[in-house]
Amino acid sequence: MNFTVSSSELLKSMLTVQKAIPAKAAEAILEDYLFSLEGNVLTVTASDMEITLLTRIEVTTAQEEGRMAVPARQITDLLKELPDQPVTIRTVSDSSLECSWNSGASTLPYFNADDYPQIASAPENATVIEIPIETLSEGIASTVYASSDEESRPIMNSIFFDITPDSTTLVASDLQKLICYNTKDVKTATEASFVLNKRHAIVLKTILGKEEGTVTVRFDEKTAVFTFGDTTVICCLVVGKYPAYRTIIPQNNANILNISRLQLLNTVRRIAVCSPKASNHIKFELAPGSLDVSAQDVGFEIAAHDHIQCQYEGDELVIGFKSTYIVEILSNLSCENIVIKFADKRRSVLILPAEDGDQAGKVFGIVMPIMVR
Repeated sequence: MNFTVSSSELLKSMLTVQKAIPAKAAEAILEDYLFSLEGNVLTVTASDMEITLLTRIEVTTAQEEGRMAVPARQITDLLKELPDQPVTIRTVSDSSLECSWNSGASTLPYFNADDYPQIASAPENATVIEIPIETLSEGIASTVYASSDEESRPIMNSIFFDITPDSTTLVASDLQKLICYNTKDVKTATEASFVLNKRHAIVLKTILGKEEGTVTVRFDEKTAVFTFGDTTVICCLVVGKYPAYRTIIPQNNANILNISRLQLLNTVRRIAVCSPKASNHIKFELAPGSLDVSAQDVGFEIAAHDHIQCQYEGDELVIGFKSTYIVEILSNLSCENIVIKFADKRRSVLILPAEDGDQAGKVFGIVMPIMVR
């Protein structure tokens, strides 16, 4: 292999895929980048066998095509210390390569590319959808925080993509709270779905960054391939049936609270300081036109309460929540006002932006209450 490329462009490509390099690799070769040069296009690949990232860049000159596995840490650290300039990378023996620049050169080992594990991909008959990058990034950001942190329950440590002929819904839940993000930007002729691991979703969102355009997604029951621009993200999907989330969405919660999102968020944060550290329990006391938020930790003899004038229509109600769930949902909504719909103190509540038109119901959350004294 022998090619010349901009040092900054090569470094940018390596940093893009670096997120797939495992901290503790099951196989030593997974600590390497896989370089593959065909014509003037260099493909840089990194993988931990669960998620694979690859990106393509055009090299300045290509004198000899080939493939090799290059130690990721050493070549990344080297290029970080170089100003932007052409670098030439060429193999000088069966096990070493030379990386040369204007004023010097470095010799690094490389390894047989045939030892790099074969990367899975979606088959030709896979389902294909197109998602605007902005929609996919917003959908992941709006839901991923609500998924479970228990890696022992992979189906809940994930985002569920529920695709129908009319719309697509991204769903995340830890069984105590649930968040849905709806979009009409993505449709299929027939219903389809897949479950994307939480960590993979976060990596994907990070790489999407401020890119523009469309993501092409090819998926079957085991693998999803996201392609945009010069980058491809290949994810092993979570196998299993996602819970029937639609059956738990409240339909007839008749007690309605309309309130400023920031006002309620700041109030809950303030009152939660005095909630029991183990449970984070707080209490809402609702009456027409008002809301009292309170918390008490008997063991430490601390308590707090706050009274808010607000728009509430419904029965008087006392209901408890885990404050961290309320804070998470309110922090991840971007609207000015929210609507919370209650049934009674035992049934789940619905939280959604107080918006009209196309944005109505785009994002909503469900929270289970807790019993409070």
